[in-house]
This record gives sequence, C-alpha cells and structure tokens, in this order.
Amino acid sequence: MSSSLVRNAGEQVEVPAPGTSDLARPPGDAAMSMKGKKSKAGYLFLTPWIIGCVCLTLGPIIASLYFSFTDYSLLASPHWVGLKNYNDMFHDKRYWASVVVTVKYVFIGVPIKLGIALLIAILLKDGMRHMSVYRAIYYVPSLLGGSVAIAILWRQIFGDPGIFQSFLALFGIESQGWLTSPATSLNTLIVLEAWQFGSPMLIFLAGLRQMPQDLYDSAAVDGAGAVRKFWHVTFPLLTPILFFNLVLQMIGSFQAFTPSFIISSGTGGPVDSTLFYTLYLYIQGFGNLQMGYASAMAWVLLVVVGGITGLLFYTAKYWVFYGDAR
Repeated sequence: MSSSLVRNAGEQVEVPAPGTSDLARPPGDAAMSMKGKKSKAGYLFLTPWIIGCVCLTLGPIIASLYFSFTDYSLLASPHWVGLKNYNDMFHDKRYWASVVVTVKYVFIGVPIKLGIALLIAILLKDGMRHMSVYRAIYYVPSLLGGSVAIAILWRQIFGDPGIFQSFLALFGIESQGWLTSPATSLNTLIVLEAWQFGSPMLIFLAGLRQMPQDLYDSAAVDGAGAVRKFWHVTFPLLTPILFFNLVLQMIGSFQAFTPSFIISSGTGGPVDSTLFYTLYLYIQGFGNLQMGYASAMAWVLLVVVGGITGLLFYTAKYWVFYGDAR
C-alpha cells in the first residue's frame, strides 16, 4: 500500500496517499462505516413509527397537559385558568362518585379475573384431548369482551326485562333487572370483566407448562400434597407471571370505558352506579364541552395509575421470585 509520512510535532502519522481505495482503510474504520450505514437504514425504517409517535402520542399528551390548565370548550380558543380545573375536581360530587366506582371495579374485578384465569390454567396444565380447542374457547371472551356487541348482549341478558330475569322466572324467582338496580349494576359489569379471563389464563398456562418437574418430584418425596405443592412450588415460581398479569390487567381496568358507556347509554346510571372514571371524562369533554376539565382528569388518572404501578414494582421485591433471587 502506497502512503506518505507526515511529521507533526516529532510524531510520525501514516496518512493514506491520494487516490487510495477505501478497501485500504484499517478494518476498524470499515466496521464503523458499515455500522453507521446500518444505523441510518434502521432509523429510515423507524421513521413512520417516529412520526406517528410524535404526532399521535407525544403531541396530544403535551397538548392535553396545556389544556388541563385552561378553560377550553373546543369551540373557542383556550383561556388560561391555572389550577382551577384541578381544584374543581375536589369539589365535584360526580367526579368522586366516578372514582369510587372505578376503584371498586378495579380492586374487585381484577383479583376475581386473575383467580379464575389461574384456576382454569391449573386445570388445563396437564393436558387433555383437544387442548387447542379448549384454549381457543376460553380465549374468545378476551377478544370479544370489550366490544360494543358484547356490551349490548350483556344489556339484553341482564336488563329489565332480560334473558336472565326470564330464566329466574321459570323457577318462580322474581327479580328486577340487574342493570337497572344501583345495588347490582356494578357487580354485573364486574362479572363481565371476570368473564374476559382468557388472555391472562393463556399466560398463566404458558408459565405452568414450563415448571420443572423435578421440584414436584422432590416435594412428593417429602410428603407434600397438592395444596403444599401449589403454595411452596407452583406459586413462588409463578409470581413473576402473576406480577406481569396484575400490572397489565390493573392498567386495562382503570381505562375501561365501553361496557359502562353502552350498558348505561352513556349516562353512568342508574344513580351513577356505573359511572366509570373514563366515562365521566368523556361526558365532561365531549358532552359538556369542558375539554380543559377532561384533560385535567386524564392527567390525574395518568399520575394515579403510574403511582400504583410504581408501588407494585416497589413491593415486587418482597413477593416476586426470579429464580434463586428474591
């Protein structure tokens, strides 16, 4: 390879001669050049996602934060009001009613849903004929449960008059529509939530199928029965999956909207017993045209869900087991 030597401050530095091919470059430079080209190609393919993230996610998030400090009706320019929207929430009785309903829905519905999912996964763990068919049947409610069609069907079953009410009448049991009574309407939505156990069930089932059999054999040698095997072998090994399902289902339940909107015809009735937080946010933003107030509600929900998620991650070190580490 032809080259020229240039002296600079008593040092000799080898500089490629003019016209030298790129093939003569040191291997490190060629690798860096190739890495840079791959990075540019990667960013090029990511460009649609980046544009969508900025325009459809980050942009609206930042805009909603600004609107939460304004009086904005969608029909006029926003007017800065500072913390007024946040202060009004603490004096809004319907707001607190929506908080109570949502908290009940999340902290009752999610444990029941995960409990049913884990039970079904345990029953299916050892395998049976037509296992794929059973998995599909159990998973279908998770695909359809949040749809408008299922919410309408649920209203027909538990409404007044409804299919379930007519069924009880065959046995001489008189009852009013479960969705028309404030005492039972929320419970009916919790049942709908628990019915959608298919997704966490499949995740539990995948974890159970990966359990090492030698641990169960050792427990059997020690005289452990089915209950002791579950609490001392299965449950500790399953806690990472339980934690994963808990976080996902909790976040999803806080964002529930369609069942309440369809079943209550967008009112949250009867007597605000099905007034989910997201439904009241929708009513304020698009029903009452108080978009500033709705934006403030959205940010409170974001902070609360983020705080609860952070608390779950903090407490995970006390009850979630990853291999030999606690």
